[in-house]
Amino acid sequence: MKTYTGGCHCGKVRFEVDAAEEIVVSDCNCSICRMLGYLHLIVPKESFRLLKGADDLTTYTFNTAVAQHYFCSDCGIKSFYIPRSHPDAISVNARCLDEADMIEMKVEPFDGVNWEVANKNLHDG
Repeated sequence: MKTYTGGCHCGKVRFEVDAAEEIVVSDCNCSICRMLGYLHLIVPKESFRLLKGADDLTTYTFNTAVAQHYFCSDCGIKSFYIPRSHPDAISVNARCLDEADMIEMKVEPFDGVNWEVANKNLHDG
């Protein structure tokens, strides 16, 4: 395990996350993830620590309102959120990790357009 740091573009939101040294992320093709270019690093809530910026976050929900999308209210970057697929976890945008271009990542596709089937397959293994 390794502790990574990251945050939003303007620096108001900062966090730490404990994850494997070899990161596996999901590239979802649903409407919001595709538009944002979000790469999901899903970790247990206890592996994520918000260091600063709680008061600078804006929450956006849609559809089932299970996912809680957190955006920096200043720069608009979504560096982490609570995903619908894993409501007891945190999805960190791997692109918001410090030096993300230097971290070795394996990118796996996730078919968020067909979310119900893809999520069932994900959890049924």
